[in-house]
Amino acid sequence: MAVLFLSLCVCMALSLSNAAPAQHDVMLKDAPEDHHEDRCKGIEFDAIAPDEKGNTFFFKGDRLWKGFSGASEPSSSVFTELDDYAHLGHVDAAFRMHHEHDASVHDHIYFFLDDKVFSYYNYTLEKGYPMEIQQEFPGVPSHLDAAVECPKGECITDSVLFFKGNEAYSFDIKTKSVKKKVWTHLPNCTSAFRWLEHYYCFHGHNFTRFHPVTGEVTGNYPKDARNYFMRCGEGLGHGGGARKLHCSEVKLDAISADEKGRMYAFQDVMYMRLDTHRDGSHHFPISRLWKEISGRVDAAFAYGENMYIIQGDQVYIYKSAVHYTLIEGYPKPLKEELGIDGPVNAAFLCPQQHTVHIIKDQKMYDVDLVATPRSPGTVRLIPFANTDAGFCDAEGLKVFIGPEYYSYANPTILAMSRLRPEPRKISPETFGCEE
Repeated sequence: MAVLFLSLCVCMALSLSNAAPAQHDVMLKDAPEDHHEDRCKGIEFDAIAPDEKGNTFFFKGDRLWKGFSGASEPSSSVFTELDDYAHLGHVDAAFRMHHEHDASVHDHIYFFLDDKVFSYYNYTLEKGYPMEIQQEFPGVPSHLDAAVECPKGECITDSVLFFKGNEAYSFDIKTKSVKKKVWTHLPNCTSAFRWLEHYYCFHGHNFTRFHPVTGEVTGNYPKDARNYFMRCGEGLGHGGGARKLHCSEVKLDAISADEKGRMYAFQDVMYMRLDTHRDGSHHFPISRLWKEISGRVDAAFAYGENMYIIQGDQVYIYKSAVHYTLIEGYPKPLKEELGIDGPVNAAFLCPQQHTVHIIKDQKMYDVDLVATPRSPGTVRLIPFANTDAGFCDAEGLKVFIGPEYYSYANPTILAMSRLRPEPRKISPETFGCEE
């Protein structure tokens, strides 16, 4: 998947120990605010939604901000028909639809105003809109407070979460069924936003991160949105001043993709989601998704519905359901599970295969995952003694060593090679690092 490597922004700064909490959220740029509304004075947004290109819009009254910094403008200057139909004073809620099986709705922005819903694509109102909310979303109330999309893999099915007071309505896009939940522990959301697998409820000028299925809140919340989702003065915003890595400093520990298509890169104690590059890129602590993992990992690969994470002489196996759940009885010794002593350098599994290739020092061990017990079969020398990570997809195998990677057609070609191919250097264009 070439897109994987074009989208990877390996800017996983290692400055966690003394950085402000803001480094776990949004990456922003400095820009002056306009004189109509100043986000830095504390605004309670009416709605937040990204478009099909990944631009995020923040709505307040009859104005909007495009992106995480910059001046506001009239909402009608971007979404013209809103004002034509409703003499727009505000929107109640908005979200970007995620339903890849239906191109007629996927990536469309939906706006809610009183008892009406508007559907936009490429900033153009779709034919037949606005319509009654009940026509498009039966069972969902009018005069909503907030809405946010929830793709399958993060929710059980492709869904939309609608908020009204302390009630949350989970709408199944395919079946058009609704489940109402009462989340009294969550603040009343005036807007909601999904960003890189994370869900945020905005209330006042604060936000609270929550679980989209249970509504559970973990961590120290609420937090001030001005320190995370916008740039408000020197020293505020993402990273607390942490810099991006120079391209020459990039050193990956592992790359993997699960059967749901979720792709991750690991570096130090952080991970980055790779298949959501359209909406931006950001690093998060590994323990946020894989709660039992502490410290950096050595290798990771997916097989069937399971994600294997190797750390030292131990292997953790997670069920890749809506959220990663450690399988009972793990971690186990790597020797017991795969027949090889840790630590290892890298591990990867090619598409439609049942053999995991594990690199340790200058040897590649092939382990048949169907066999019982599992143990290395073929052991082959490779032309590298210091591999950092490996990833195999339909386009071939990539072996990462520091700020460079080497491309091979498949693992067999890697093992047969005695000369290294020309390395490809990590560049700002492909990895988002700095020269």
